[in-house]
Amino acid sequence: MTQEQMVPVTILTGFLGAGKTTLLNRILKEDHGQRIAVIENEFGEVGVDSDIIEKSEEQILEMNNGCICCTVRGDLIRILGELKDKRSSGALKFDRVVIETTGMADPGPVAQTFFTDEDIGNYYLLDSILTVVDAKHAQKQLDEFHEAQEQVGFADRILMSKTDLVSEDDVRKLAERIKRMNPRAPVKHVHFGEAPIAEILDIRGFNLNAILELDPEFLVDSHHEHDDEVASFVFRSDKPFDGDKLEQFLSGMIQVYGPDLLRYKGVLWMKGKSERVVFQGVHMMMGGDMGKPWAKGEKKASILVFIGKKLPKDLFIAGLEQCLA
Repeated sequence: MTQEQMVPVTILTGFLGAGKTTLLNRILKEDHGQRIAVIENEFGEVGVDSDIIEKSEEQILEMNNGCICCTVRGDLIRILGELKDKRSSGALKFDRVVIETTGMADPGPVAQTFFTDEDIGNYYLLDSILTVVDAKHAQKQLDEFHEAQEQVGFADRILMSKTDLVSEDDVRKLAERIKRMNPRAPVKHVHFGEAPIAEILDIRGFNLNAILELDPEFLVDSHHEHDDEVASFVFRSDKPFDGDKLEQFLSGMIQVYGPDLLRYKGVLWMKGKSERVVFQGVHMMMGGDMGKPWAKGEKKASILVFIGKKLPKDLFIAGLEQCLA
């Protein structure tokens, strides 16, 4: 299948009570003309409105606006496979999938599903990970729970809820903290789950060729008020990389630090290549792609961003320096 024919998947995550379900219920009820299959990856929490889903081990329900909803307490690959078969046979119609993870979950394993299973990876296109952050309670949650930090670290986009319950100064401080942890995810405010559908679907945050959006201001800022477990660092160079050296180095680092690497992504200038190389990874899985050719007279450079738990920044930077041609 071409990318256009693949079914886009959005992973919706966020800490307990952040407002994921409010957002999801809005997506399910709104008349946006799209048929969405929602997978609730819940573990005994109260999920989507109980009038929408009766508590059961597993079921698939059609909604009046053409959306369908399933609860999963089992294997994600199996349910995605069942949805794929039903869609292929014409028994179910849907245009996209939204997976809501449980509030205490690390979204990494859900994202990895799309890289580990070939059938799933060839049929579904992982669009992005959206994380809902509760402006009122997030600072405390980030201090106390590493899952809350991981959810921020994995995000392609952060949706900040309940901003009306705190001061503008609190919102600004929280946004700054989030940016230091994950400088590649834009932060948007959502009120009562109201987010324009265009801001949450078809972001292509997982697309290798998606723009590497970094806010340079935040990368200069080195004072840390919080000793967060999840943090980010950036490597930039205006010299080209030696492809073999870089591959060896990154493979070695991923073997050792893979479990602590949440997301890493880069646009690379490789020696002897007329196109830029775009690469990204989640934990131990990484992939690369040819990007667009460097334009005539364009200043070539590489930029890589690493987001992870207590990563040895100096070791990474020194190693990357060694990989330059």
